[in-house]
Amino acid sequence: MVDKKAILAIVGVPATQRYDTYLGLPALVGKSRTAAFKGILDPAVIQAIPSYCMGIFLLPNDLCSDINSQMRKFWWGHQENGTRINWMSWGKMGMAKASGGMGFRNLNLFNRALLAKQSWRLWKEPESLVVKIMKAKYYPDGSILDAKVGAKPSFAWRSIHSSCDVLKEDLFWRIGNGATV
Repeated sequence: MVDKKAILAIVGVPATQRYDTYLGLPALVGKSRTAAFKGILDPAVIQAIPSYCMGIFLLPNDLCSDINSQMRKFWWGHQENGTRINWMSWGKMGMAKASGGMGFRNLNLFNRALLAKQSWRLWKEPESLVVKIMKAKYYPDGSILDAKVGAKPSFAWRSIHSSCDVLKEDLFWRIGNGATV
């Protein structure tokens, strides 16, 4: 106990008894994933906060629907006792601007894309500390592309692993100058 007090005094931070979040992300994700991530549903920063979280965790579909609902209410306006005119369908708003849409993201697909980016990093950056840790724990004898979910995985690993199929679908060999493939 003395060591803990000394370290806290040196660092200048208070001790905490609760570990609900760390860097804005849930420290523990239990059975109710929607409850664990409900804190990111803040209308003021509806697209910035989820992007950070989506790069690490696979958000529940109903939470993505709630976020989409908040974006629709903001864009179209919201009245408690009435409806507003929706000048453009939500599907068209999700299309790319170059295709005549507004560029809103499909949050489920965006979430999977960000997780696939993490899978790519785990595949292409073998000297990274996080890669060394994940490899030692989840796929010690192979590649992330061959990894299994395994027994009792963390929610972060389960999330990243769920995107490996996206990575596998879009990988192909590119022949360069003949020295490398």
